[in-house]
Amino acid sequence: MPILDGIIDNTKLDENSGFRLWLTTLPSDKFPVTIVQNSVKATLEPPNGMRNNLIRAYKNTITNKEFDQCEKPEAFKRLFYGLCFFNALILERRKFGPLGWNIQYSFAMSDLRISKQQLMLFLNEFEKVPYAALNYMVAKANYGGRVTDAQDKRLNELHLSDYFNENVVNNENHPLTESGRYIVPSDTDQAGYVEFAESLPIEDDCEIFGMHSNAAITSDINETNSLLAICLSLQPRVTSSSGKSRDDILLDLAKSILDQLPQTFDTEESAKKHPIRYDESMNTVLSQELLRYNRLIVVIRQSLINIGRGIKGEVVMSEELE
Repeated sequence: MPILDGIIDNTKLDENSGFRLWLTTLPSDKFPVTIVQNSVKATLEPPNGMRNNLIRAYKNTITNKEFDQCEKPEAFKRLFYGLCFFNALILERRKFGPLGWNIQYSFAMSDLRISKQQLMLFLNEFEKVPYAALNYMVAKANYGGRVTDAQDKRLNELHLSDYFNENVVNNENHPLTESGRYIVPSDTDQAGYVEFAESLPIEDDCEIFGMHSNAAITSDINETNSLLAICLSLQPRVTSSSGKSRDDILLDLAKSILDQLPQTFDTEESAKKHPIRYDESMNTVLSQELLRYNRLIVVIRQSLINIGRGIKGEVVMSEELE
């Protein structure tokens, strides 16, 4: 690494030559700090969704040769799928915030690789599958080494016990959820497991995590707020090239949205055209949705008006307007 640092330091770069140096690395304390300081950094984050995490695990951590190296190939394939499913699940639990984990943990691909190697070692060394030892090493040592909260440790062990047990190995297509939407696939090769993972639903069912479907609403709200906060933080706070200040741009934008905002619906007229009757249940839904939509339009319109007045200094800029 120091030699590499010296080569890069002595390289004269011509911006027009098209020459670029691309370096990839796992976390390492030996990586030269000067290279990091003079580089454009890109971090590989875990993808979103159980499906994408399973695909990533099979593409990056296992080969067909490793499947053949295990003396108990059937048990290894099924338990390894359970391990990948567990890895994806604990990564996805983080999106629920405090509902997922009491403390946010940074699980890494190295945890999955080490657990895979131990799984193969234990299956080769022992005549019978040592489920207790596997659960202890993976849940308490490998992944559990990062978990500090007592209840989180308990949850971590409970999840793994669903995927490291006799039923997963002995039963063909063992269901991993009560609904049976998620199962252990039939024994195949690496490409087959990737193909199976690609057939899974894009949207994760909350039953995988042992949560109510309302938990997804909280997750989506948090993700939206985070995205909007990042967008706002990236907004320029200086005069734009067009000569308009940030306040002028905001005023124009607020006025533009106000002009496009529809008028509130006439609920009385709607009630006459679509009366609420026993045999017309959808009319009840329509009337309720019109009331909600009218409230939303009123809130948006009043907020935009107050933002304009706040920018001009006519009213105090409250926390809600910010």
